[in-house]
Amino acid sequence: MKITFHGAARTVTGSRHLLEVNGRKILLDCGLVQGRREEAEARNRRMGFDAGTIDAVVLSHAHIDHSGALPTLVKNGYRGPIHATAATTDLCEVMLRDSAHIQERDVETINRREGLEGSKAKRPLYTEEDASRASRQFRSQPYRAPFEVSDGVTATFLDAGHILGAAMVRLEINEKGNRRTLLFSGDLGRDCLPIVRDPEHVDRADILLLETTYGNREHPPLEDIERDLCELVNRTVDRRGKILIPAFAVGRTQQITYILNNLSNAKRIPSVPVFVDSPLALETTEVFRRHPDCWDPEMVKMLRERNDSDPFGFRMLTYIRSTEESKRLNDLDGPAVIISASGMCESGRILHHLANHLGNDRNVVLIVGYQAEGTLGRRLVEGADRVRIFGREVDRRAKVVKMNALSAHAGKGELRKFYGGFGNRVRRLFLVHGEPEQSEPFAAWAKEHSSARVEVASPAEEVEI
Repeated sequence: MKITFHGAARTVTGSRHLLEVNGRKILLDCGLVQGRREEAEARNRRMGFDAGTIDAVVLSHAHIDHSGALPTLVKNGYRGPIHATAATTDLCEVMLRDSAHIQERDVETINRREGLEGSKAKRPLYTEEDASRASRQFRSQPYRAPFEVSDGVTATFLDAGHILGAAMVRLEINEKGNRRTLLFSGDLGRDCLPIVRDPEHVDRADILLLETTYGNREHPPLEDIERDLCELVNRTVDRRGKILIPAFAVGRTQQITYILNNLSNAKRIPSVPVFVDSPLALETTEVFRRHPDCWDPEMVKMLRERNDSDPFGFRMLTYIRSTEESKRLNDLDGPAVIISASGMCESGRILHHLANHLGNDRNVVLIVGYQAEGTLGRRLVEGADRVRIFGREVDRRAKVVKMNALSAHAGKGELRKFYGGFGNRVRRLFLVHGEPEQSEPFAAWAKEHSSARVEVASPAEEVEI
């Protein structure tokens, strides 16, 4: 058996892990690299393997850094199944189409602006038709129900928390009579996150691929988020400012609207208008509504107690659909909360809102998720006083606030607890999905606290097991 780490090794994005066993090739995730645009573009065009030789894909969840290269895979010749949970299948149908639409629109803009034509014109990684073809190759699998992936390999999806439909992937492998269990964590969620269920307890694996996005960082307690968000909303409303929240359309947007609804019901915040300005967020929220089977039981209980059937819609909330409606928000007088994609401020409508509102010191940019190196969101978190948006320099006078408590990734303590649950049953531990300052300290801790052979995976590294 051989594993090759084609992405998310010593970095967070671009999840692609290739398993070769019994003469078959199984790809765990197929995500886009995110970060500095030219570098990300180059890496996303070179997958590192021949797509036509892949026999099966097993997808952990729908986030674009895990699923976003699937249309490229299909475009380049992959014809096999893409196994995913039902919720992930539904989310990917809208997210991959949206990713393609953004790419097609962006290259049209660049080609027009730079006068590029013919062979010199830029091309998107893939089109909406490519995304549609990829969607037709999805095969939905329920949680906790084993299914055959290839000869001698059976997979089971276990609930990872994190976002709707997210799964850990457990592979039971029989290779010439040698039986082993490989567990891929995908992105591991946190206990007690709103909306989604807690990650399942797992206690056995011979080989473990574990994410370390926050392998050396603790998150503030989840109970702090309502208090902190309440204080921020009240302070900003008093200044008649606006709160801009760059948020991933899947997971984070629904979390924020749910928490704001709770604060509103408790009359802890004033009646400030809340806008979700993201067509993708609107579509993915509809997917959330279709999958109450994935909702956290505590949330379901709370909704029943207050006779509320919809956790994603409340009286102060407006979903923005058209471009014209979005533009009108720039002229909105008075305080407001504007939630818009993308979560790392690299594309989408949030860029227009930042361009129009960063220069006002009454406003706040609230960062609620991981910001990859090289992204505009990362530059804002690091305190940049001036940023480039749509080719022009914009002075930042708005305050930038980061709230890690809303992270959907397990923090250091939660990752240690998860790994500790295996006892000494893990023989090989590969740490993925983490920048070195997060993964290497976790590796040092794991070596002290287990008998496993521990390694931080490196890009394009091939490992025989």
